[in-house]
Amino acid sequence: MKIGICKGAGLLWFIVLVGSQLSLNAQDLSYQIDNKLKEKFTDNNPGAVFLVAKKGDIIYKKAFGLADLELQVPMETNNVFEIGSMTKQFTAISILMLMEKGKLRLDDEITKYIPDYPTRGHKITIHHLLNHTSGIKSFTSVKGLNAIANDDMEPLEVIDFFKNEPMDFAPGDQFKYNNSGYVILGYIIEKASGISYGDFVEQRIFEKLGMSSSYYASHSKVIPNRASGYRKGKTYTNSRHISYSIPFASGSLMSTVDDMLKWEEAIKNHVLLSKETMNKAFVNYRLNNGEQTDYGYGWHVETLNGTKSFEHGGSIFGYKSMGVYLPKEDIYVIGLSNCDCNSPTKITRDIAKMAMNSRDSDK
Repeated sequence: MKIGICKGAGLLWFIVLVGSQLSLNAQDLSYQIDNKLKEKFTDNNPGAVFLVAKKGDIIYKKAFGLADLELQVPMETNNVFEIGSMTKQFTAISILMLMEKGKLRLDDEITKYIPDYPTRGHKITIHHLLNHTSGIKSFTSVKGLNAIANDDMEPLEVIDFFKNEPMDFAPGDQFKYNNSGYVILGYIIEKASGISYGDFVEQRIFEKLGMSSSYYASHSKVIPNRASGYRKGKTYTNSRHISYSIPFASGSLMSTVDDMLKWEEAIKNHVLLSKETMNKAFVNYRLNNGEQTDYGYGWHVETLNGTKSFEHGGSIFGYKSMGVYLPKEDIYVIGLSNCDCNSPTKITRDIAKMAMNSRDSDK
C-alpha cells in the first residue's frame, strides 16, 4: 500500500513537472515572439497584429502599436487591414472554383474573354496569368499610373491602360511577378460567373467560411475596426489615396488575422475545392526550359529551415502583410501592419522558424 502511494505520488510529481515544462516552453515562445515584435512595432507608432496557429489552434495572438495615430487608438487583435497582394490567393482559388464547376479551363486563352487583347501572336493562358509567366507587363511599372490612381474604373478600362505595352517575354519563358495578370483574372471571374469580382469573393468565399470581418475594400463604407493606414517620410502621414478599382483582383481585399486563419484552415481542409483541384495551387510550376518558378497559383512555394513553405506577402498604400504556412508542421503565421514603412515579411518567417523549433509545436 505504501509502495502504491509512493508510486502514485511519483507519477503525480512527474505529471506536474512535465506539465510545467511544457507550459514554460509555451511561455518562453510567447516571450521570444513578444520581444521580437516589440522591437519592430513600438507603442506610439503604427502597429501590427500577429497570429500563430498550430494544427488550427491559436498559440499566439497579439496586437502592437496604434490603429489610429490621430485618435491615439491602440491596436486590437480584431482590427481590419488591407492585405494587398495576399488578395491573389483568393483570386486564384476563385478561378479554380470556376474551373471545377466547368465554367472555364486553365488552358483557356485570354482572348476567349477579351477578344481584342493584343497577344502579339502568342498564346497567353489563364495558367500563365496565375503563375506570373504570361510576359504581360505589370501595370505598376507603366508610366501614367499616378494620373489614374484615384479614378474609379471598370476592369476593362484598367486592362486598356496596360494592354498595349510591349510584352516582357514570351509566355512561359520567365517568371516575373505581375499585377496585370491578376487584374485580367478578376475580369475573367466576372465573365465566367456573371457577378462582380467583389461579390464573388464576398458571397462564395467570405460568407461560406464565416469570414465576417473580410471585405472587398471601400473608402466610403463604414468598416468596423478598420485600422488606419500610414506612410513615413520625415514624419508619419496618412496613406496615399488610391481607387480600389485599380489593384482590383490583384490587391483590393481587407481582412483580420482571425479571418485569415479561417481561410488557411479552409484551404488545408479542402472546404472550397476537392483535394485534387486545391493541390494545383501549390505546384512548383516550371518554365518552358524546365526551370522551377518557385510559385504556384497565388502562393510562393519556398523552403524554410529545410521544410516546405507556402507564403505570400502584400503591399498597398498604408499597409503591409505576410502569411506563411508550413504544411508538414501545420503551422500558420500571419502578420498584418498598418504602415507601408514596416514590412512584416522577414519577421513573420522568423516567427515561423521559432514556432517550428519549439517543443510546444510538437504537442
